[in-house]
Amino acid sequence: MKQVIDLQQIRIKKDTHEPVLEGLPVLFGDFDKNALEEAVRIKEKHGGKVTVLSVGSSKLRETVLEALAIGADEAYVVIDIACEGSDTIASATTLAAAVRKIASYDLILVGEGSTDNYSSQIGSRLAELLGIPQVTYVRELTVDGETVTAVRDIENTLEVVKAGIPMLISVTSEINKPRRAALAQILRASRKPLTVWALKDLGIDPNTVGRAASNIQVVSNLAPEQERKKVIYDGDLDEATGKLVDALRKEGALP
Repeated sequence: MKQVIDLQQIRIKKDTHEPVLEGLPVLFGDFDKNALEEAVRIKEKHGGKVTVLSVGSSKLRETVLEALAIGADEAYVVIDIACEGSDTIASATTLAAAVRKIASYDLILVGEGSTDNYSSQIGSRLAELLGIPQVTYVRELTVDGETVTAVRDIENTLEVVKAGIPMLISVTSEINKPRRAALAQILRASRKPLTVWALKDLGIDPNTVGRAASNIQVVSNLAPEQERKKVIYDGDLDEATGKLVDALRKEGALP
């Protein structure tokens, strides 16, 4: 699960049109919550254990409590300042090292993409590094013993795939509706096992991750300019509505 900035809290600087990111609250992305919800449902139906794994800032200790409250049994978090600014290669490498250290798993579930940059690369890179099969963009999932049946959403059609465990699955938002944790679950979450690792615990050289080691350089991050036309349509409701619809059609916003 990826820790991301709360996008609803972002404000734009009037002079530079750049997003203001400093000091914003962080949370887990929506697709990550879909993956967690599906993992909890599988556990409720078939048994097993749900382990949350994440790499993030020092606030991750607090963020991961939400996942534990929703139904995860334990959590492993990698907190290291050297990870800041890591690209998808470094992030996947860090996650793969953590998975190997955890050692035992049947299914790895991830969101189809992150809420912030939506590269959709982490899942595929992680599966490749671990040497396990992957099924992406899954909107329906059924587990029967050691066989998984997945329905993939590939734009204009659906594809049914069967594969054996261990494997990695990336899920879409259509797969479920994540639950909200009850107060009692939130209170119990802090008593569940939480292991914190640094890069040295995973045997990763800090110089191989982070912004300095990234092959990607962000040269600009500007929000698009938006200007309102401030047009007011007078008259009664039907007349004003008709004028508005005509104007929207001229702009190409309506068919």
